[in-house]
Amino acid sequence: MFLKNLSMIGGPQIILIIIVVLLLFGGRKIPELMRGLGSGIKEFKKATKEEEEETKE
Repeated sequence: MFLKNLSMIGGPQIILIIIVVLLLFGGRKIPELMRGLGSGIKEFKKATKEEEEETKE
């Protein structure tokens, strides 16, 4: 149900989300947050890949 509602997000909703994030965190914190998010995703992909390789063997 959540994914169905998520697909209905349009341009105005995205702009509103960006404005709220800027107000909450400020412009200087956002690059740090994105770096942290990126490294977290990278680690997750690495762990997933390692687990797949272990299950193949």
